[in-house]
Amino acid sequence: MSDNLPAIPGVGGGASSGNGFLALSGRTAQLAAAALFLKEGMHLLKAHMRANANAASRLSEMCDAAEVEPHFTSQIMDVSTALHGVAEASGEMVNAADSVDNDARGFNQAHDTEYRGVYEAVNGSGVQQAKPGFYRRTGRRR
Repeated sequence: MSDNLPAIPGVGGGASSGNGFLALSGRTAQLAAAALFLKEGMHLLKAHMRANANAASRLSEMCDAAEVEPHFTSQIMDVSTALHGVAEASGEMVNAADSVDNDARGFNQAHDTEYRGVYEAVNGSGVQQAKPGFYRRTGRRR
């Protein structure tokens, strides 16, 4: 999945880089993208499982009409029921992935609204800033 996404400065870098404005924005964007990819995959799985469940149901009916051993016909119908269950669970995963996607995008928007100005002011000042965590280690406050 990450091969399809652009590189984000500070993501996956040194120990302090994970706390930066761009790194956090990048990670939440990657989370939203991963949720979107999961959603797409679950839609495909749901359709595939539903088609297989319907095929198994038709096969069970044909076996019943052909007077195949009832035990085998029943097993085929059990497979159909299980595949319908997988299709329904895939739908629940779609809902969960949709929620993660929406939450990640909402977080990213709130984060950008809150901190973009600070990020731009710090980077536009031309003054070398302390590394993230410096003030926490020294007990000083900015």
